[in-house]
Amino acid sequence: MKIVVIGGTGLIGSKVVTKLTEHGHEAVAAAPNTGVNTLTGEGLAEALAGAQVVVDVSNSPSFEREAVMKFFQTSTGNLLAAEAEAGVGHHVALSVVGTEKMADNGYFAAKIAQEQLIEKSGIPFSLVHATQFFEFVKSIADAATQDGTVRIAPVRFQPMAGEEVAQAVGRAAVGTPLNGRTEVAGPDQSQMDDFFRAALAAWGDPREVVTDPQAQYFGSVPGERTLVPGDGATLGQIHYRDWLAAQGQEKK
Repeated sequence: MKIVVIGGTGLIGSKVVTKLTEHGHEAVAAAPNTGVNTLTGEGLAEALAGAQVVVDVSNSPSFEREAVMKFFQTSTGNLLAAEAEAGVGHHVALSVVGTEKMADNGYFAAKIAQEQLIEKSGIPFSLVHATQFFEFVKSIADAATQDGTVRIAPVRFQPMAGEEVAQAVGRAAVGTPLNGRTEVAGPDQSQMDDFFRAALAAWGDPREVVTDPQAQYFGSVPGERTLVPGDGATLGQIHYRDWLAAQGQEKK
């Protein structure tokens, strides 16, 4: 099949393109640096010509509330219109576990708006809701740092490897449209503050992790189970410490 991957040169998109190509599909990496811009519509019609499936793993360059909402509404609207014109039969989008549980959060609200556009489009679709990526764990710690301490809420946390996010997205792309969502997460669930204590120790990072029930997660206080999937989620097999060791990032 011809499968166009929007955001196909990024962290997850490049892995999706590689996996689909290995399985014999014509996977096209579509991004501004390959001449496809979903915000302006530039290059979309040409990229989508003859495509059976479109995978959208693109992300907003800004997480500021208004900017992220504008990004997802504009890019998704342009993309869906181009798909309808091209006769695309399946739209796959990567989203986040817990979007509807933290709708006061600007990023999560924008992902909800994106999903609503997809659901109303009339194009068969699959939504892949993933937990946080191992690749972003350090940036989560940095965002939670105040006065040299990492303030983390004692809520459930179940991150996963980007490699397994890409696997789940690839599976959805070659499968029958769900016209709904599937959830994917890492193999291990723990308390978020405990996870970060162990993670910082593994990095050799001297910052103290402080348990703070009011600590914000990118601008909002998460609930006990906001960031973890419900029953029936597909779980990955890569553990964080193994992933870290494979990246060469673990403290020797």
